[in-house]
Amino acid sequence: MDPLPDLGTLSDEDLKRLIDEYTREEQEVSYRRRILHGKIDILRAELVARLQKTGGASVLDQVDVESLTEILAGKAAPPAE
Repeated sequence: MDPLPDLGTLSDEDLKRLIDEYTREEQEVSYRRRILHGKIDILRAELVARLQKTGGASVLDQVDVESLTEILAGKAAPPAE
């Protein structure tokens, strides 16, 4: 983000131009944010629908957490593949 120029040196027209420029930029950012929030909502809804289909089962249910904890703590060797 660019720093603001020395406001005392700007004409009224320059100030109005900057206001318009920053207003447009803010509207673009706001639009992008709303699009991203919409995508996040869609993804969350899909995840909820999938969890409801599986009765709440998660892919993490298949993970051996105890073994993974030991591996990450360096207390056990990783399983042979």
